[in-house]
Amino acid sequence: MAKVEVDLLKYETDLYKKNITLIAGVDEVGRGPLVGPVVAAAVILPVNYKLEGLTDSKKLSEKKRNQFYEILQKDAVAIGIGEISAKKIDEVNIYEASKLAMLEALKNLKVKPEHVLIDAMPLDLDIPSTSIIHGDALSLSIAAASVIAKVTRDEEMYELHKKYPEYHFDKHKGYPTKLHLECLEKYGPLKNYRFTYKPVRDLIGEGDGVRHEKEHEKQTI
Repeated sequence: MAKVEVDLLKYETDLYKKNITLIAGVDEVGRGPLVGPVVAAAVILPVNYKLEGLTDSKKLSEKKRNQFYEILQKDAVAIGIGEISAKKIDEVNIYEASKLAMLEALKNLKVKPEHVLIDAMPLDLDIPSTSIIHGDALSLSIAAASVIAKVTRDEEMYELHKKYPEYHFDKHKGYPTKLHLECLEKYGPLKNYRFTYKPVRDLIGEGDGVRHEKEHEKQTI
């Protein structure tokens, strides 16, 4: 069966016809990891912008994501990043934290959008918006935001790996893989873990506590 081509500019084109050209795509990454922030990006692309192969960041190789990231940094009209810390995630829950990250990303845009295309979740905004299920695979603007957010968060995990190589953050990026859970069991959680997430909560419940308290006081991520 032939693969059906998705028109990734369908939503944008419908808005262009209404003379709406400053369209921000918004997406977040990092709901599932046990450690670090949830990161959102808002991206405004030029009108009728095309970037062959750009789609949902989860469907792209790391090499491709990095290539698209560099291109988008040069081509985008505006890019905004929003991050919500593990501490705040524990306070408000990951769903609310994801919305806060998206709002922060929009606030950090240097150009105010006329319309916002959001991946899946609705946001309380003072400008018109459209929430699109699987939007990162259906809208080029949201796909661009997913790539920017993913690369941004992965870079933070690489930086964390440099500080704590024994946790292998470069491999699992904080997600609860077998390797990560083994490291967590062996070394205990750092300060920037999400303590309401079950694997971490269970470990703390066993009285393990936060490791590296004195030697890692300057941890910031």
